[in-house]
Order: sequence, then structure tokens, then C-alpha cells
Amino acid sequence: MGAALARAAQWTAAGSGTGTLEITPLNESLLNQIIKFAEEFSTKHPEEAAFVFKEPLEWKTQLDCSVFGKGYEINEETVQSEATCRDGQPLLLLSASTLRVRSFDQLSRLLQIATGKKLKEAQACLEANRDPIVKILGPEYGTVEGEDTSILHLFDKVKRGYDPEMEMKMKIILLLHQLDLQLLNSSLKQISQDVRLNPAAVNNEVNLLKNFSGKGEDTVLESLEYTSDYVFSNGCRAPPWRQVHGEICYLVIKPHDTDPLYVTCSTAGVFLNGVSNNKSYHAAMSVFMPGSHWPSWPPGLTAGSCSSCCQSVPPGPLLAGCCPVRSEQRETSSYTTQLNTQSLCQRIVNSNVYVSSKSNQPHSLKKNPSKTVNAWTIWSSLNHSLLKNILEKMISAFFSFEDVSESSSENEEDEHPVHRQEGTTDLSPEYWGIQKLAKYVKGGDPTATLIALCSMRDFNMSQESCQLAVRDTGCLEVLINLLDTEEIKCQTGSLKILKEISQNILIRHAIADLGGLEIMVKILDSPDKDLKSLAAETIANVARFKRARKTVRQYGGIKKLVALLECVSVGTPYQAEDTEIARCGALALWSCSKSTKNKKAIRKAGGIPLLAMWLKCSDANILIPVVGTLQECASEPSYRLAIRTEGMIENLVKNLKSEHEELQMHCASAIFKCAEDEETRDLVRQHGGLQPLSVLLDNCENKQLLAAVTGAIWKCAISIENVSKFRDYKTVETLVGLLTDQPEEVLINVVGALGECCQERMNRSTIRRCGGIPPIVKLLTVTDQALLVNVNKAVGACATEPENMMIIDSLDGVRLLWSLLKNPNPDVQASAAWALCPCIENAKDSGEMVRSFVGGLELIVNLLKSKNKEVLTSVCAAIANIAKDEENLAVMTDHGVVPLLSKLANTNDNKLKRHLAEAISNCCMWGSNRVAFGETKAVAPLVRYLKSNDPSIHRATAQALYQLSEEPNNCITMHENGVVKV
Repeated sequence: MGAALARAAQWTAAGSGTGTLEITPLNESLLNQIIKFAEEFSTKHPEEAAFVFKEPLEWKTQLDCSVFGKGYEINEETVQSEATCRDGQPLLLLSASTLRVRSFDQLSRLLQIATGKKLKEAQACLEANRDPIVKILGPEYGTVEGEDTSILHLFDKVKRGYDPEMEMKMKIILLLHQLDLQLLNSSLKQISQDVRLNPAAVNNEVNLLKNFSGKGEDTVLESLEYTSDYVFSNGCRAPPWRQVHGEICYLVIKPHDTDPLYVTCSTAGVFLNGVSNNKSYHAAMSVFMPGSHWPSWPPGLTAGSCSSCCQSVPPGPLLAGCCPVRSEQRETSSYTTQLNTQSLCQRIVNSNVYVSSKSNQPHSLKKNPSKTVNAWTIWSSLNHSLLKNILEKMISAFFSFEDVSESSSENEEDEHPVHRQEGTTDLSPEYWGIQKLAKYVKGGDPTATLIALCSMRDFNMSQESCQLAVRDTGCLEVLINLLDTEEIKCQTGSLKILKEISQNILIRHAIADLGGLEIMVKILDSPDKDLKSLAAETIANVARFKRARKTVRQYGGIKKLVALLECVSVGTPYQAEDTEIARCGALALWSCSKSTKNKKAIRKAGGIPLLAMWLKCSDANILIPVVGTLQECASEPSYRLAIRTEGMIENLVKNLKSEHEELQMHCASAIFKCAEDEETRDLVRQHGGLQPLSVLLDNCENKQLLAAVTGAIWKCAISIENVSKFRDYKTVETLVGLLTDQPEEVLINVVGALGECCQERMNRSTIRRCGGIPPIVKLLTVTDQALLVNVNKAVGACATEPENMMIIDSLDGVRLLWSLLKNPNPDVQASAAWALCPCIENAKDSGEMVRSFVGGLELIVNLLKSKNKEVLTSVCAAIANIAKDEENLAVMTDHGVVPLLSKLANTNDNKLKRHLAEAISNCCMWGSNRVAFGETKAVAPLVRYLKSNDPSIHRATAQALYQLSEEPNNCITMHENGVVKV
């Protein structure tokens, strides 16, 4: 437990304390395992559970006296266990919220009493006792770095003579070490999921594989070569414009008994390239690579990203799952083990590759003198200015690779805002007034400067003419310089003006360019509270674009802004001055939280519990930026977990009833993001959040609020228990009324919510009764991809009712769904195919209806060539329904449905297995299809499906094997693959 907490657990470094356990999926997993261990300890190890700790485990608890019952003596606010140690001290003592526990037996009982608060109690205990083994066994057993010899010393003591206490300690420390190993192993599995390939790891694997390549019988491969000899300074062999997509190099792998394999190695893993005969593309590429020293494009690789043309191979050993030959040799060969031990490091760090500011020559080429001349000749040969510009932009994007991942999906300002046209003569009197004051700001003594600043504030600084006057007269530089003085009054006056004028996009960028953010971050350490507040609020205005947010983080601003939230101690009344500081800090964090890296920095700085604390206050002025920050951060799973475990859902629900629409909107938006998780959906219902969400649907004028509320309802409706509540609140009827005359962001959520509400049959009838089906079907003609996905789901859900299906068919809804199978977006294709399944099942004459779509059957069969698993699964489900009609099955057979289905049989995806087996079963009903399935090797993989743990796969597979077994050769294949035993 000690080693896992010290090395694997993720800790914050908040304020002046010792740090807290971050609320992350990894920590939650560790805590749950520790809770399970402690809870079961007294049952599994009753003798060891009675052992009295050297010192009590002590922490601040959230439990009150009322939860304790039999076995405890309760006296007002004090609780003590009836069980005591030898010196008469109780094994458990609760006094004034401080809990002391002296044995595993009491620890087990406490966790059983805590019920829903187990996680919080375990967290509080481990935060207060960073190395619990020291408290349990003594300081000599503390966790140490390097070799831990405490067990050996203990073993020596036991050997010297029988000592019951030493023997007990030996048993306990072995149990704790066993838990430690378990925790470290589980954390290692979780951490390893985020690890990515890098050039060094790929190169090591290639060199290792080359040792097992050649012409001999004992070799695995004939050869393995890079497609390019040129190596960039970052270790990559791919051209820069492909490195921006994470590609590292390309390999040609020649097995002994099959065609060469063309492989792309990227940070995301290893990919087997598809085949492309796009001559025009390769001709265009030759313009970029006219010489031998630039990396040649690997055969078969198209211009899109890997995922569009390559078959993904899981990251790890280079040829694992990639090479189809000599599998038996690969299993026994020594290189397999060696490859599995290769560590997979973080993604490429490209900071050492850049274009020199003094020359147009790439710096990476300078570092390799032997190849500089030829490579630079190629660079210079690009005379066509357009191609040259495109290449330079690609390289520029590559060199700023770190910044590409800086921002979240939020819309951001352009890094280079359009400047207003200069030379206009239409300038306001305010402009000239500020120009006159400028010389006093620039050249006066502190008193004159302060008077000039005060006079400047008399102007309306919210006007653009005043804002630009400050910039044009050179006052902006002076204002920023004043921040770096020791004159608090001048700093305050300057910040008051900067706070106002930084609402302007041009001024924001100018402040960042002049180094103003760095000085403001420094001011956050000032003892003057007003100064700190002004600096934080100005940072909030400036940090609305990516570069500014990055600057705040790099200069330590995130930790300082989080510290502004600490001005109030928990339990003390909120002071107006402290609330203002916290409000300004929250505003700045809100702006900064649009960056993914800043979200992590806020969490690491201990911001989550502080935001949770302020969420309990009733002042809307601070609640809005606090909730705004939370809803921005809720896009991260770790924050959603924290919002749930810190008890914030209750406060978010409470504030849905606020009179402030902006606060309601941010609360609804936070619930929208958090309700992705089932536990959160349950909490929203338990805290009474579904009714206020339904009530807020009546506010149709505020579209931002409506979008947030409908989004929250959509995600909450994923849980069937919530759907029943929404039915009671007449939510479905209101949602149907919002299907017309709404912006797309509202429609996406409304249709998504209706689709989820269709889980209940009564709601499907309600949608029909309220006239909701025609407007939903009409939306099948829109172009927005996210909206189309939700509309497809809603139409499919409604079509499960025969009465609804009649209306959908009369409105040509099935034809519209079928046409969406041509949409290039895989999500739209998959949702359309899923929607067609109930349509075909419930249509009166589905066979004739399907045949009426010209080219429809060929279209759906060709979708079996898709690389997207969800598309393949949904299409198999649709084909299973279509094949029930004999004529349609005959047409699909002519279009090659049998070999395409057989090709999918070797899948590991359980969902695909089930629907593929159903499709094969139904496709056996025509002509010689049973024989064809055997010849295309679909039978043996189906037998393996029976080893699955999913009963639905067993059912579908049994039906398929029953149909296939009418062909004798298939029976032989089944028997050879062990079908009888299964």
C-alpha cells in the first residue's frame, strides 16, 4: 500500500499543505481496491484483524455520531468502541470530527457503516496518513526508495525465537505487500494504455526484427527495410507534412511465402497500408520529392490520414497481428518475448526541429553535413511559389506540434487578428482627449502619472475609439511598464484601465505581445488584495486565445490563480473582499480552462475541492465563473468523476432554480457533460434535478440556455429510470414542440432526447399523438452530421411501433434513410443502417419496399467493405433483416454478400459477432450459399464464437451453424474445429 501510494497514486500539491489525492480514474481504482481489501480483512483474516496498530490512523471524517450503532458508546459528539486495547483505550474513537482507528477489525466495521461515503473516508484517511504502514507496524517498516529490506529484518527476528507479535507482524506485512503488488500491477495496466510509440522504440524493434530476417529456414522474414534512408533530427523518416499526423516511418516487409506488406509506423501504433492506384496523386507527390534523399512515399499509402486507408495494428510488437505467415514460428521464436519487453515511450517531441530564423534552410538538414547539399538542392528546386507556400505551411504546422494539442475543441480567436484600417480621419473627441493625457502618463512623476490615469478613467473605456487611442498613443506599453513598478497606486490605476480595454481583441493580443501577462502573473503574489483581484480579472480578459492561456500556465499562473480560491477557510463566513478575490480568480481560471493542459494544471494545483467549496455559496457573482470553469473542465473524464465524488451534482441541481439565467445555463451545461456517466444521471434524479430541467424548457427565447437544458435532458434520458420521470413531467410533449424553428445546436439535443425517451412505448405513442414524426422525418434532409446521427436514431426508435412506421413510410422516410447510407460520415452511415432494421421489420411489405430502391441492395452490400466496426455491425444487422425476403436475398447474393460476410468472420468484436452470425444464418436460405460459406472459410471462425460469454452470441451462432450444417462438408469442418465439445 505504501509503495503504490508513493509511486502510482496521483497527488496534488495544493497550497501549503501536504497535497491531496487527485480525483482521477486511476486513483478511484486504487481506492476501491484498498477499500475492498480493508472491508474483507476481518472476514478473511480474523486473527490479524485483531492486531492493535502501533499508532492510530487519524483523519477528519464526514461521518456523524448517528451512523454508529451496536458495539459503540455514543455520548453527545463523542463515539467510542466497546472493544478496547490492553491499556483500555478504545479501538475506535470519534471526537469533534476527528476519527482514530487502531485495528483492521474496526476499519472493516467503519467501512461497512460508511456505505455511500466509503470512497471519501478512504481518501481522507490516506491523505492524512501518507504511509499508513508506519502507523500500523511502526517507523522501521516505512516505505523507502530502492531496495526494501524490512521483510528480511523481520524474518531474521522471527527466526531467532518464537515471538507471537513478530509472527503476527510478519503475516500482516506480507498481506500488505501483496496488496501493494496488486495495486502497482493494476495501475501499470491503466498507465500503459496511454503510452504511445516513438521513433527510438520503432527503430529498436526494426533492428531486432532484422536479426531474424534473411533467406535461411530458421528466419521469420525474408527482409524488412525502411522506404527512406533519410533520418530527420527527431528520428523520423516520414516527410514533415506526414509527421504532423504522427507518422514516424514506412516499412516494406517481405514474408517468405506471401506478397510484401507495406506498413506505416506512427505515434498511434502500427498500420498495414491499403492499396491505392491513384496515379495523379503520386505524380503530385513527385513534385515534392524529386530526388533520392527525400523520403519516398510508401506503395499503397494514400493522401489521407492512416485511419482512412490503413488497417490498424495494435501498438506494441511491430508485427503482432500484422504478418499473416509463419504464425507458429512467431509464437515459439525468441524475438517475440524480446519485443514484448520493449518500453513504449511518450509521443514524438519535436522541439529540437525548427526552421532557422536567419536562413530559409531547414535546421534539421544543417545537422547532417553529408546530406545537406542534395536535400537543400531539392528544397530550392521548388520554384512554383504555391507549392512552396503549401510545403512551408505544412512544416510550420509540424514544428509547432506541441501547440496543436494546446486547445480544446472550443472556438478560439485567431492568433493574428485582423487589424483595423489605419489613416481614418473620423476620430472621436475621446480619442484626442486620451492622446493629450498620454504625455502625462508617459513623462510625469508618480503623482502626475496617477492623476493622468485617474483622468483617463473618466473616459468610457468600453468604447473602441478609447481603447485604440490607448494603443495608438503608445500608452499601452507605459501601462504595462507601470505594472512592474513598486508603486501600488500606479499599478492599481494601470490595471483598472487594462481590465477595461482588454475587452478588445486587438488590445488583448498587444498585451500578450508586450509581455503583460508575465507581469500580471507575478502580481498575483502581491499582499494587496485589490491588486490581485484586478490582475486576475485582467488575465481573465486577455486569456481568451490559445497563446495567452499557454503563457499563463508556463509562468506558474494556474497555481497562483487556484490559490486565490483559498482566501476563505471552510466553515467561516464569506467576507466580501475574499469573495471578490475568489470571483476574479475563478474568472481567470474559466478563461484558462479552455486549454486541455490547463485543465490538468488546475486539477494538479488542487483546484477541484476549492471549486466544490465555492459551489456551496449563494452569491451568483462568484457561482457563475465557478460553474463556468466546472462545465468547461467537465469534458475531461477525471473532472466528471471529481464533480460526482465531491458532491457537486447536488449544488448544480440546486442552482438550476436560480433567478440568473446565465447561472442556470452553465449548471445545465455542466450536467449535460457530466451525465455521460450513469452514476451522475442517477444523482441528478435523486437530487430532484429532472423537474427543473423540464421547467426550463419553457424558456424558448434564450437559445443558449435552451441548448444547455435540452442537452442535459438528452444525456439524462439515457437512463430508463429518468425517462419514466420525464414522462410524468410531460417533457416529451414539450420537446416535440421544439422540433421546428430552432437553431441546430438545440435541434441536435431535442432529437437526441426524443430518441432516448423512445425507450418507453408510451413515449413513442406520445410523439405520434403530438405530431412529432413528420418534423423528425423532415430533418433527414439536413446536412449537419451530428444532427443526422440523432435524427436517424430517433426515426429508428419510432419505427419499432407499426403505427409510427406507417407514417414514416408515407413520408418517404425509409428512402431518405437509405440515401444516408451514401453519406461519407461513418457515424451517419451506421445510425442510418441501425434505423433501417426496425423499418424493415415493421413495414407491411418490406421486401417490395426494399426492392423499390434502385441500387439500394448493391449499396448496402458494398458497405461490408467499410473499415468502421460500427458500420459493419449495423450493416450486418440490416442484411439479416433484408435476407428474410427470398428475392432480396437472391439479389444480394449476386452482389457478393457471401464472400464479404465470410471475410468478416475472424473478428474479435462481440457486437459484430452477434449480428454477423444472424446475417450468415439468414443468408444460408438461398441457392448454394451454404456451400459458398464453407468454401470462403466462414465456418471455423463461427465455431469459436461459441466460446464467448454472451448468450446473444451463442443464440445467433447456434442458428447460423444449424443452417450451415445442412451442407455435409460444413459438418466436417465444424467437427474438426471442436464444435461437439463446445
